Order: sequence, then C-alpha cells, then structure tokens
Amino acid sequence: MILGVIPARFASTRFPGKPLVEIAGKSMIQRVYEQALQSKHLNKVVVATDDERIREHVAAFGGEVRMTSPEHPSGTDRCAEVAAAFPDAKWVVNIQGDEPFIQPQQIDLLIDTLLTPTSPGIATLAKKIEALEALDNPNIVKAVFSHIGEALYFSRYAIPYMRGIAPEERLKHHNFYKHIGLYGFNKTILQEITVLSPTALEKAESLEQLRWLENGYRIAVQITDMETIGIDTPEDLAKLAL
Repeated sequence: MILGVIPARFASTRFPGKPLVEIAGKSMIQRVYEQALQSKHLNKVVVATDDERIREHVAAFGGEVRMTSPEHPSGTDRCAEVAAAFPDAKWVVNIQGDEPFIQPQQIDLLIDTLLTPTSPGIATLAKKIEALEALDNPNIVKAVFSHIGEALYFSRYAIPYMRGIAPEERLKHHNFYKHIGLYGFNKTILQEITVLSPTALEKAESLEQLRWLENGYRIAVQITDMETIGIDTPEDLAKLAL
C-alpha cells in the first residue's frame, strides 16, 4: 500500500491559517487533497493535522483526516504518526500542504523513483532553475546531486559557487536545481529518521533533510520539468493571478 499524507498546521509563523485560505473558491488544503487524489499510484490520501478547525473543514468537503500530536516539530513527524496507524502501508508520500497546484504526475514520478530496485528508500524531486532571481532567494531551496541521482546537499544558498563567473552569468554556465519539497519514504526508514536528533547542518539551514544526510541516509533525486507554486506567505498568495 502507498499512503499519501498531507501535513497541515494552522499555526504557521509566516502565514497563520494558511491551509484554510481560499484560492479561487476552494481552500488551499482542499486543492492539495484533490490534486493528490488524481495520482495513479496512491492507494489512500490522508490529511494530518493538530488543529480542530482544519479537521472539521477537511471532513466537511469529504476528505479523510487524522488528528496528530501538537508537539511534532515537522510535517515529516506528523506523517510518521499517521503512517503508523496504517499497518499495510509500506510506502509513504509526504505531500506539502502549501502547494495547491502540485501535479499528480509529479507524485507518480516520485513514487516511480521510490520503487526502483536501486532506491535508497527516500526520494524527492528537483527542477531546473530558469530565473536568475530564484538563485538568491533563500525561500527557494537548491539541490545538488550526484551523477547517479542521489542528493549531495541542499542549501538556501546558490550552490555551487561559480568562481570567476559574474553573478548575472551563472545560469549560462551551470544548471542549478530547486528542490521540490515532495518526499517519498519506505515506512521503516520514515520511522527511523523521525527519532534522530537535530544536527548542526539542519539547524544552520533550517532544512530537515540535511539531518538525514548527516546520519548516512541516502536520498534519490528525480528531475521534473513541471513547475510548482509554494505559498509560504500572504505575499505569495497575492501574486497568484486567479
């Protein structure tokens, strides 16, 4: 069984109540849920929340929702709690609750990567960066991976540093990739990584996937050519031409 989990919390520091904000007649969380349902590979989709308002809203539009502990520091931990309630789930996909336009084809691409015979048990996606301003935007996480498609590092900085190249010329000399925060896990590995202590690199960049790398876990990175639009702040929402 392949389980899709959408973590959704109300108390976002930068955008309180974000999952319930309306986008062209539907809440953000409903849009994410309906997109996930279109995946050909997911057997079940569940919203994981610690807020009664979100639970009531998801139930009202007919979605499946589970309440989780308010003590979880990340969406990954919330996913792990929900996954534990489904003994038949061997694979778990963490679908970001703030990407209302996630494409079901991206979810299926991630799952195909996760299920390959050589899979390390964790998979994620990356997309080539086309716009120069994205390189220096710390909210757009950059991914660096090996020639066999496994993550080497993630950073809010534009890496690698292009020695001898003018900043405005960087995209002409190197392919940079932005990380799309969609994760697939072998459930056993998911349970393992959620008990790891925060690491120095994770704290420095505020990126939990660095904790996994620091502890020796491998992450497969698959390239997608589909764009995603994450909503981190009210300003991001205001930019949508809907």
